[in-house]
Amino acid sequence: MKRLETEILVIGGGAAGLSAAAEAAAAGAKVMILESDLHLGGQLVKQTHKFFGSKDEYAGTRGFKIADILLKEMESCKENIEIHTNTTVTGYYSEDDTFTAMRDEDEFFTIKADRAIVATGAQERLIPFVNNDLPGVYGAGAVQTIMNVYGVVPGKRVLMVGAGNIGLIVSYQLMQAGVEVAAIVEAAPKVGGYWVHAAKVRRMGVPILLRHSIKRALGDEIITGAMITELNERFEPVGEEKKIDCDVICIAVGLTPTTEILSQAGCEMMYVPELCGNVARRDSSMQTSNPKFFTAGDASGIEEASAAMVEGRVAGLSALKSLGYPTEHGRLEEYWGRLQALRSGEAGKRICQGLTCVLTEDWEAVHNG
Repeated sequence: MKRLETEILVIGGGAAGLSAAAEAAAAGAKVMILESDLHLGGQLVKQTHKFFGSKDEYAGTRGFKIADILLKEMESCKENIEIHTNTTVTGYYSEDDTFTAMRDEDEFFTIKADRAIVATGAQERLIPFVNNDLPGVYGAGAVQTIMNVYGVVPGKRVLMVGAGNIGLIVSYQLMQAGVEVAAIVEAAPKVGGYWVHAAKVRRMGVPILLRHSIKRALGDEIITGAMITELNERFEPVGEEKKIDCDVICIAVGLTPTTEILSQAGCEMMYVPELCGNVARRDSSMQTSNPKFFTAGDASGIEEASAAMVEGRVAGLSALKSLGYPTEHGRLEEYWGRLQALRSGEAGKRICQGLTCVLTEDWEAVHNG
């Protein structure tokens, strides 16, 4: 069996992973990136909207162009970076400190790494309803992929379930591609995404039905419509059901951090609702309770891609420092300043509340206290 070695293993080639790899490789460390998709870039490659945030995080630039910027940055230190796409990390085994990976479903190999940065992103949440296994029921990420990456529209008329940023943005992108959005239903009493996104879809005539959700999909072999219902304050169905004619149902009800590798590594984990799931406790360097493991991006808590890129920088810099590489004085503080600025608005309050639960100042004090 083939055995590979590297100084820093980056698991995930999205916004956080690419930023971490670029930071570490530029300082001379040997970095290996493992990405399960066919190409690097993660969610960035399917994001056609312009980013908010700050100039440092490419505000005003479309997501897929940010991916190109990060890849170009890595090109300047490519001699220090080894890339494996279409490759999934299948496990970490602490007894011999080894990762296992599978490339293209037929090549199995192991990896030995001095440090690991887990930037595995997130998984889409789905909700149960009758006939949710019919062809035509998609997660919002799948719709973005087939439409923005492969140039294929999913259908002619879509019911969007969820009025968070993803649901609103994907609704607008569907309409840009000529697809009709019949309605957006949202179980909460208010829109969860940024108002600017909601305003755009409302101006285009799409109703956003608050305190509503889908009850069941209609159709025998394919989607022909959906029945929706109003919800009370306990999220129980009330009133008469309403039929929505559609051939696609798109689910955008949130994301869950992908953290299995961190759990296998014995990292201290905790469930934090504000961060949308189980995440690893970490310090300000993004180091977990297992000193070889760092985390960044959606794997550390669901947040905007701008924050994921900065967290990746923090993790890459910290992994470097832990290996004895010289690092620029004040760089870590600069990155944390940028993170605090990104989280300073109304949307960042939830993230900051979650971080108070998982952040620790001193791992030694935690374990001895």
